[in-house]
Amino acid sequence: MQHFKKGKVLILCLLVAVFVAACGGGGNNNEPTNAPAASDGGANAAADAPAATDVPVEKVKLVLNWFPKAQHGGVYAAQEKGFFKGNGLDVAIEPGGPQVSAIQIVASGAADFGLVHADQMVIARNQGVELVAVAAGLQGSPQALMFHENADIQSFEDLAGRSVFIQPGITYWDFLKSKYDLSKAKEVAYNGQHVNFIADKESVSQAFVTSEPYFLEKEGVKTKTILLSEAGYDPYNIVLFVTKDYLAKNKETVARFVKAFSEGWISYKDSQAEINEVIHAANPNIELDALNFEGEAQTSFVYGGDAAEHGFGYMSEERWSTLITQLADLGLLKEKFDAKEIFTTEFLPVK
Repeated sequence: MQHFKKGKVLILCLLVAVFVAACGGGGNNNEPTNAPAASDGGANAAADAPAATDVPVEKVKLVLNWFPKAQHGGVYAAQEKGFFKGNGLDVAIEPGGPQVSAIQIVASGAADFGLVHADQMVIARNQGVELVAVAAGLQGSPQALMFHENADIQSFEDLAGRSVFIQPGITYWDFLKSKYDLSKAKEVAYNGQHVNFIADKESVSQAFVTSEPYFLEKEGVKTKTILLSEAGYDPYNIVLFVTKDYLAKNKETVARFVKAFSEGWISYKDSQAEINEVIHAANPNIELDALNFEGEAQTSFVYGGDAAEHGFGYMSEERWSTLITQLADLGLLKEKFDAKEIFTTEFLPVK
């Protein structure tokens, strides 16, 4: 196994930092107000949490891919319910954000675990940062294109002639342009705001089905969406990862973390209201009702798909291989690599 010197890793990480930040959690920034990194070792751990047996408490850090949201429900459930503690872990949770690269932080050794989307991991691997996915929080991607309720859009071809608010360099837009004739679509840089989208009834905007439609409906704007997965681009989301080197040296720690992470997500399914209160406390800038909407809207992405058959966090070689091929075809990879190099299901619970 190749060991990266710290300086080299930092240089490589800078190459992917912009890409990672551009593909954050989506939706409004919802930046927390003075919310410190959290640790599950306090009084919030449930009294009936599973007790660690002959396992010394180990301090580790997890970097989120965005500010605390319902998409991190399993993390905060594992913390609040004591699953981390019960597996011998004292976990510090560091929020992400537009200027925070979980890949950069984990690869530099400043954190042990991180959350990103699968396509970000593949791009990082292409830059020489060797990461390994150990669980998929969301089986599918809630990324979508959003349009006004009365717009006559039935398929991606119907984007032609419309203004499309899209973040420059976002991977799935390159994929759509490679698959459909979107030469007549007018690309407008997406800045996280929807004022211009609201004003232009024929326009289209990037979105997450778990957030933007809800926020706009609160403003009286009714929308519809079309998932990117309908075009065949469907990377795993909220992927728990470590570096290849960390996994080799800390296999038992990874096993315990994945176990607690999985227990947290399984628990979150029936404790969303309770855990969303905890998330709201960590990030007061996102309203509780928005967290509740997101939690419900993402249910099928977390517990459906292959997870319904194989259990939470499941990943397949076929899905990773497809993604690698798609990114290679877009010219975003120097060369394709074996999907087995970037993920493992070894530590996931068996259904």
